[in-house]
Amino acid sequence: MNDKKVVGEKAVDYVKDGMVVGLGTGSTVFYTITKLGKLVEEGLSIKGIPTSNQTEKLAKEVGIPLVTFNEIEQIDFAIDGADEVDDDFNLIKGGGGALLREKIIAKAAKSFIVIADPHKRVNKLGSFPLPVEVVPFGYKMTMKHIQNLGCSPLLRQNNGIPFLTDNGNYIFDCNFPIIDQPDELEKNLNLIPGVVENGLFVGMADKVITLNKEKSIIINGRL
Repeated sequence: MNDKKVVGEKAVDYVKDGMVVGLGTGSTVFYTITKLGKLVEEGLSIKGIPTSNQTEKLAKEVGIPLVTFNEIEQIDFAIDGADEVDDDFNLIKGGGGALLREKIIAKAAKSFIVIADPHKRVNKLGSFPLPVEVVPFGYKMTMKHIQNLGCSPLLRQNNGIPFLTDNGNYIFDCNFPIIDQPDELEKNLNLIPGVVENGLFVGMADKVITLNKEKSIIINGRL
């Protein structure tokens, strides 16, 4: 059984006719978007807002109509994956490099659903390096400020050159031993000049769809 496929497709149950849906980025949301495309083909009427160029391309391929923020009043649901999920539904996101747009869309949504295979569940955040998006100007100085918060930042690269986000920015993958206070760290990171956004999503998830040890779907949340 493909865990990602199971939880990704389960999220589609919450999408209803006429909704505006924030479409996340990553290997688990791939199955959500693909399933939504089949339902659109069968007559489901929705509009999607993609969190990345990659997602935009996939959504167009499967036939999901897309809109921009200028064309809508609200987002009903945002569906996205996570690199880590703790017991309080705090997340680390950004492994795919789309953390800024993902956070903008998650914040704008009435409800934010996270889909995660069991391996993404942790007691404390921090095993997965925290992505921090920064502007290229002065990035080495920005790195020093980030490092002062107690981590080892590593500039993300692609074939030996700095990885560029869809927004034209760099990403530092930051190794923190354990993130005990994600809310404080999120604020402190975003106070650093040059930091655009970080991959801590604190108190944003309304529902988490995952699997237990027996591979049965479990759904936790405040919806």
